[in-house]
Amino acid sequence: MSSTNRTVVVTGIGATTPLGGDSASTWEGLLAGRSGVKPLEGERFAELPVQIAATAAVDPGDVLPRPLARKLDRSAQFALIAAREAWADAGYTAPAGEDDKIVPERLGSVIASGIGGVTTLLDQYDVLKDKGVRRVSPHTVPMLMPNSPSANVGLEVNARAGVHTPVSACASGAEAIGYAVEMIRTGRADVVVAGGTEAAIHPLPIAAFANMMAMSKNNDEPTKASRPYDTGRDGFVLGEGAGVVILESEEHAKARGARVYCEVLGQGLSADSHHIAQPEPTGRGIAAAMQNLLDATDLKPSEVVHLNAHATSTPQGDVAEIKALRKVLGDDLDHVAISATKSMTGHLLGGAGGIETVATVLALHHRLAPPTINVDELDPDVDADIVRDEPRALPQGTIAAINNSFGFGGHNVVLAFRSV
Repeated sequence: MSSTNRTVVVTGIGATTPLGGDSASTWEGLLAGRSGVKPLEGERFAELPVQIAATAAVDPGDVLPRPLARKLDRSAQFALIAAREAWADAGYTAPAGEDDKIVPERLGSVIASGIGGVTTLLDQYDVLKDKGVRRVSPHTVPMLMPNSPSANVGLEVNARAGVHTPVSACASGAEAIGYAVEMIRTGRADVVVAGGTEAAIHPLPIAAFANMMAMSKNNDEPTKASRPYDTGRDGFVLGEGAGVVILESEEHAKARGARVYCEVLGQGLSADSHHIAQPEPTGRGIAAAMQNLLDATDLKPSEVVHLNAHATSTPQGDVAEIKALRKVLGDDLDHVAISATKSMTGHLLGGAGGIETVATVLALHHRLAPPTINVDELDPDVDADIVRDEPRALPQGTIAAINNSFGFGGHNVVLAFRSV
C-alpha cells in the first residue's frame, strides 16, 4: 500500500502504574498530586544505597490468571494488563477477526521496553546457581526477550500487520508510539496498539544506577525523593508499570463510530552524539528533535499550551530540557503549562513514554494539566511555567500538547497531540 499520510487519532488508553491499576485511578492520582514512591521491603534490598522505588499500585499477579502470569516476565504482565484496558476502552470486544471492526492484517503492536525481561534473567540465574540446571524454567527465553511484551500483546489481539519493539533506553515507549504513527500514516496498518512497559525493580539495576549517581538516595522521605526542577533534586526514583494507547487512522475510527480522545500530530527525533549516559548540557539534541517535529507537522508554537516533560529529577537533565524548550519555542514557552509527572510515578525507564503519553492525552481530553509535586524551591535556571502542587485548567478551543522522552545513548523523542 502506498504512503497515504493519513490523520492518526487516539481511541483507547490503558495503564497500570505506581498510582493505580488502570488509567482512571492513575489519572486521579496525578491530579491529586499523590506520590507512588515507597520504601522497598525485603532482605535483598537492605544493603542497597537506594531503598525506595515507585512500585506498582496493583500487583499484576493479582490481576492475571496464575497459569498465564507464570509464563510472562513482569514487564510483559504490565503491558498485557494496560493493553487489555486500552483495547476495551477503544470499543473492541474481541481479538481482530473475531471483532469484525478490525481484521488481523490491518492491526499492529508496538510495545517497547528499555531493559526487557531483566528480572527473569537475574532470577533464573539465581535458580541455576542455587538449584541446578533442571530447575531453570523452560519459559525463560520467551520471558526475557525485550520483544516479549509486544509479542504477547500481538498474540492477545491477533495483530498481523507487524509486531515491533524499539529499544532506546528511557525514550523507548515514546519511540514505540512514534513508530506506530508511521505504520498508520504509511498505510501499513489501520490500528496499532502502542506504548511502553518496564519492570526493573531488582537489587542489581538499583545498585548499578545508584553507583552511577543517577538515583535519589532520600530513603528517609520516599514521597519527597522525586523532585524535578527543585534546587535539592538528587536523581530519579525507579518506577514500574505500563502505559498503552490505541492509535487509529481517522477514517477507520469514523467508520466504526469510535470515540476519539485527540489527534496525534507526529514525532520529532534526534540523537545527541554526546555521551552514553550524560545529557548534552545545552539541550542541543532536544532542540533538534523539537524543531524536527515542527518542521514535519503543521504544529505552531503558539498552539502548544501543555507539555509533559521528561524531567527525571537529575541536576543536569532537567535544566537542559528547559534550555531546549526556550531555544525552539522562544516567548511561546511562557504560555506552556509544564507538568513533570515523574515526581509522582517515579521514572519507568522504557515505560515512561507510554504512561506519560496517556497522561498527555488525558490532559488534552479533560483540559487539565497535572501538577508537579515536591518543588519547594524552584531552580533559578528553570525559565518556564511549572505547574506546581495543583492541577491547572487548560484553555478552550483547539490546543496542542507535547510529550518529551529522552534516553541513555542520546536518544530524543518528542510527540505532539492536538485536541479534537
